[in-house]
Amino acid sequence: MTLKMGFIGFGKSTTIFHLPYVLIRDRYEVKKIYSRSQKPEMEQPYRDQNIEFVYRLEELLHDSEISLITICTSDDTHFDYAKKCLEHGKHVLVEKPFCYTGEEAKELLDLAANKNLIIMPYQNRRFDSDFLALQQAISSRKLGRVTEIESHFDYYRPEAPDSNSSSRYGGAVYGLGVHLIDQAVSLFGTPKKVYYDIRSVRNPNNSDDYFHIELFYGELKYIVKMSHLVKQPYPKFIAHGTGGSFIKYGIDRQEEDLFSGKSPLEEGFGLDPARSFGRIAWVDAGEEKEETLLTPKGDYGTVYDMLYEAVVNGAPKPVTDEEILTVIEILERGVNGESPKVLSY
Repeated sequence: MTLKMGFIGFGKSTTIFHLPYVLIRDRYEVKKIYSRSQKPEMEQPYRDQNIEFVYRLEELLHDSEISLITICTSDDTHFDYAKKCLEHGKHVLVEKPFCYTGEEAKELLDLAANKNLIIMPYQNRRFDSDFLALQQAISSRKLGRVTEIESHFDYYRPEAPDSNSSSRYGGAVYGLGVHLIDQAVSLFGTPKKVYYDIRSVRNPNNSDDYFHIELFYGELKYIVKMSHLVKQPYPKFIAHGTGGSFIKYGIDRQEEDLFSGKSPLEEGFGLDPARSFGRIAWVDAGEEKEETLLTPKGDYGTVYDMLYEAVVNGAPKPVTDEEILTVIEILERGVNGESPKVLSY
């Protein structure tokens, strides 16, 4: 069965992070894309693939053949668009962040449940090659009982002119922290408590551009960090356990290849260079050992594969309601300056 779908939004998110994966999957057909303005030169290659562009949202929402809509618009529009899609009987995939508040998230999830529809965020970073390498290291059991994991998403961008937005939701926590926190939640679930250090270190007039957030899972502490003032590369992942340690430099290459115009079908797309392969050092029966871990191949299109199974064949959706609510609460409490709290659902 072919799942017919549409998009709300026609910017870089749609053209870079979604369409390259959807258009190579036979089980999907992109029928319509809604855009608030016409972009003839950008549209033409997709029109050649029989995709229709519409400039009134109703033309997308009222198309009875379309079952799924992906929302790729500015963060502040996600809730309203998602609600309209659900009200018109569409399954919904929403770019990150899913929405701003737990209250909004709960309303969308309840509406979807009442209408027997699926809604979830596009948590593509669960399929980053570096994160898959971390999972492989943990599952190897060479680390023993894991006690600490540190995850980074760093840049060196020292210039930070005044932003047009002063929204508490417009900073690094909601923009990038959402990915790192979701990765932790996908592995270990709801943390027992959370510690926050969230700041604007380059320009105090702007939203946060630095965070250090610690998620506590009993004896395991999972640290997520981001800064725009990291000139020397820091490891992407570090993991320590009772048996050994894992370290991985270098971020997943899919984004870089997508922006360079490469297709996910091209040879070598998204592959990690050998210099970035992770290393595991551990002790086995008193003998010290070390090995290189070949980085698994990441694939953001896996989100669409799993979503298809959920919509068409009734499989569980890849991002659960509990995970959605957990991530949103961690983000919301952090930017609102609330004290650490035991999370429970």
